Amino acid sequence: MIDLKEKAKELRKEIIKTICRAGGGHMPATLSIIDIITVLYYGILNIDPNSPDDSHRDRFILSKGHACVALYTVLADRGFFDKHHLGTFGKLGSILGGHPDMHKIPGVEASTGALGHGFPFGVGMALSGKLDNEKYRVFTLLGDGECQEGSIWEAAMFASHHKLDNLIAIVDYNKQQAMDYLDKIVSLEPFAEKWRAFGWEVREVDGHNLDMLLESFNACPFVKGRPNLLIAHTTKGKGVSFMEHEPLWHYRMPNLEEMKIVSKDLGLDDFWKEFE
Repeated sequence: MIDLKEKAKELRKEIIKTICRAGGGHMPATLSIIDIITVLYYGILNIDPNSPDDSHRDRFILSKGHACVALYTVLADRGFFDKHHLGTFGKLGSILGGHPDMHKIPGVEASTGALGHGFPFGVGMALSGKLDNEKYRVFTLLGDGECQEGSIWEAAMFASHHKLDNLIAIVDYNKQQAMDYLDKIVSLEPFAEKWRAFGWEVREVDGHNLDMLLESFNACPFVKGRPNLLIAHTTKGKGVSFMEHEPLWHYRMPNLEEMKIVSKDLGLDDFWKEFE
């Protein structure tokens, strides 16, 4: 089996290269979720890059679509599209935009970005699977700030009513949204209890502990007849010392001196010299 920890480190480096060379992107949000996506794409999902539309495949939806570079790097690494596309991210004519486009990118299940939309989309997929007696599972990754949207709770209620135990939602609970801390805007607590009240089976996990993530995903469904929620406690900007826990980095790009720190923190050697 692939070494998930080494793969996550490798993908973190690719994320930084892609965003910095493009001159823009939601860097901290991607670093927050890359461990989760690594475990899913290299240890859990039943998918085949050579048959991205196989009707029996598992589905993954990145509901927090602004963190798309994390998904792009994984899809490229898995062979859904050629890695040269990463160098075109955000450029005119590229298939890789600031949010994922299901009509342009192989392996992308839903065009997301307007927060609150991807999760209901995934709930519909899970219902379809149940109605068709399919064995596939639907995994949907949400942001915590996204969970302030009413559409999330409407979909959560619907999923529970229809006993969608083939649905696994993961919340990237990094406690920040846009330019401030979550609790300064609209607190979600008691968060786990809210989901349980809506009929979900809930587990909480360190979102950067790959072994714990793997164990949790392998345990799904947690309870037959209930949709599954994994609250992943994460650090926004994980791996870059000055970005961790700092909301101002939501969409900010490092200057040259900061790029030296990024390169050191992530083992990118002299990558910073590209920006002299």
